[in-house]
Amino acid sequence: MGFVTGTETENRTSVQEFIFLGFPGTWHFRTSLAVLFSVMYILTIAGNVSIIALVWIHPRFHTPMYFFLCNLSFLEIWYTTACVPKAIGVMLGTSQTISFTVCLLQLFFLLSMGSTECFLLAVMAYDRYLAICHPLRYSSLMKSTFCAQLALASWLCGFLAISVLATLISRLSFCGPNIINHFLCDIDSCIALSCTDTSLVELATFIVSIIVIMVSCAVTLISYIYIISTILRIPSAQGRQKAFSTCSAHLTVVTIWYGSIIFLYVKPSAQNSLDLNKTISIFNTIVTPLLNPFIYTLRNKEVKEALGKAI
Repeated sequence: MGFVTGTETENRTSVQEFIFLGFPGTWHFRTSLAVLFSVMYILTIAGNVSIIALVWIHPRFHTPMYFFLCNLSFLEIWYTTACVPKAIGVMLGTSQTISFTVCLLQLFFLLSMGSTECFLLAVMAYDRYLAICHPLRYSSLMKSTFCAQLALASWLCGFLAISVLATLISRLSFCGPNIINHFLCDIDSCIALSCTDTSLVELATFIVSIIVIMVSCAVTLISYIYIISTILRIPSAQGRQKAFSTCSAHLTVVTIWYGSIIFLYVKPSAQNSLDLNKTISIFNTIVTPLLNPFIYTLRNKEVKEALGKAI
């Protein structure tokens, strides 16, 4: 029995680090891609920090909607930071290796923050539902304490849900090869490289994905059904436009976000789609965090005015 345990331990530690394949191509191609990623990363940080600063400075933005938006912006900063700097190093060939422990940590934080974003977007949809469908009771319902509780619950649920997956993945054995066909650590890559049975990990991933994505998506969908129903009953066109303008930015972000993560995670197995997953991951981890602050800025008159005065 002791011999079996020792063998298992040896197998699990036989691969101490992984090598990222990144985006194969010429040096010019990879350098150009690294420059593009760098520019997008800087714009993402600047855009999200600007939103947090605007909300912090201007008292008129001290409302539940902007409080949740600040949480989203704060999350996006760390979400993109967890993968982009390393991805740039991979493309330049200066940092292509990653230890198993760091790989597991990156996977944990990326998935946890992605799950948290799902819950935050659902909470923001619920906030818009109360604001549009119950405007007279909105202030009494969405008090600062309740908003803080909703935000905290989103963060806790996001991280706790992924703790189960991280624990299961940490128990997988990796005997070689150790090349990850990606620029970050993700579940499909770990499953593809593992030399032990991964059916439990795949099943757990599918179940957690269903719970996190579908539950949060259901809350968002139901909220918008009521929102649209209420907006359509507003007699004036100007009133309908004003009501819809308060949630159009959020609806755009929700559509982009859920479209990409449902494709990535709600599936029964990896199905050898690592190359396609890599492309979708660019959109999910780099493009979406970049677009969010611009979407909220361009579709929000108050934010545009405040930003214009600040500049």
